[in-house]
Amino acid sequence: MSWSGGRDGPGEKRARRPGDRDRPGDGPSGQGSAGELVAVMTGFARTLRAAGVPADHERTQGLLRALAHLDPAKPRDVYWAGRFTLCASADDLLRYDRVFHAYFGGLRAGRGEPAAITVTRHTVGMLTAPGGDEGPAPVASASAAEVLRNRDVAKMTGTERAEVHRLLALFRVGREQRRSRRLRPSHRGRLDSRATIRETLRRGGETARLRYRAPRTRPRRVVLLVDVSGSMTPYADTLLRLAHALVRCEPRATEVFSAGTRLTRLTAELRHRDPATAMDAVSRAIPDWSGGTRLGEELRRLLTLNDARGAVVVIASDGWERGDVSLLGAEMGRLSRMAHRVIWANPHKGQEGYQPLTAGMRAALPHIDDFVAGHSLAAFEKLAGLLGGTHA
Repeated sequence: MSWSGGRDGPGEKRARRPGDRDRPGDGPSGQGSAGELVAVMTGFARTLRAAGVPADHERTQGLLRALAHLDPAKPRDVYWAGRFTLCASADDLLRYDRVFHAYFGGLRAGRGEPAAITVTRHTVGMLTAPGGDEGPAPVASASAAEVLRNRDVAKMTGTERAEVHRLLALFRVGREQRRSRRLRPSHRGRLDSRATIRETLRRGGETARLRYRAPRTRPRRVVLLVDVSGSMTPYADTLLRLAHALVRCEPRATEVFSAGTRLTRLTAELRHRDPATAMDAVSRAIPDWSGGTRLGEELRRLLTLNDARGAVVVIASDGWERGDVSLLGAEMGRLSRMAHRVIWANPHKGQEGYQPLTAGMRAALPHIDDFVAGHSLAAFEKLAGLLGGTHA
């Protein structure tokens, strides 16, 4: 639903206004639009979950039931139906507004009905109604956002890539929790004899309630290694923006490195809250953009720093190794023994019929816990689920 408020301008198609009559194929009654609406709203819910809003399956079904009694062609109906069914607390409202604005292409729903709804020129080709009319089909324009989620980053236009980067800036990536050695007061666990005795003394020797302690939990550390060699040029910038989202969510539990002909730590540069500022700092910090790849040597340096012990290590690379392949296999073996989990995100795995035939991938595969795609927004959402503890 590429909606934006304003008057009809040159080169723009007028979309449905409140009060317009339905035409054959338009709106929720059109042929095939029900399934399309489900796909669009499911994608919207997935994007909300990536931004930290608990829009689970049950809430998504509630949204679809609400829209069955409303008009999905009206931005105001879709906005308020989603706000009432997908948000669980007041903290979700700001995130919901930001994601709605980004996903549906610029709508800012106000208290009143929008005076006019227009569709920008670059989406007109995707908005033709099923019956052949040139009138816009709002559900189809939102469907374009769902298609964008699964499109290969390397095949996107500059405008499409900017949309993906904007959605990545809204990511809130959860983390798998680990037990800490430190303890906290709890209602159950091991008996805290000191706290119990102190409580008894405060009560003048009378029997006090037993006090307990239990281990604290902390987010498990994530170490992300991004290949910035020449073969990864179409994907490196988007992967680094994903890295920025990881650092922004857990700055103390995330380390990011670039790998090419040398290993470069990028964590400090990615701590800037503004994505554009962070990317500018990263571009100045990386000395080996679009060079060769020596993953074996870079992994050996990483393990020397001891940053991988007990962490979830994510390697984003296509596996084109220019160095010693046997060294890569040996260092991957060391990494699998040190790390809590090893995830390899290969952009080419999202292509139909892909097989890991490169020597580097064949050497690394026996030591990988999760081998996932890394080519699209949907693939990044799956990777975020793995970091949150949802193992395949």
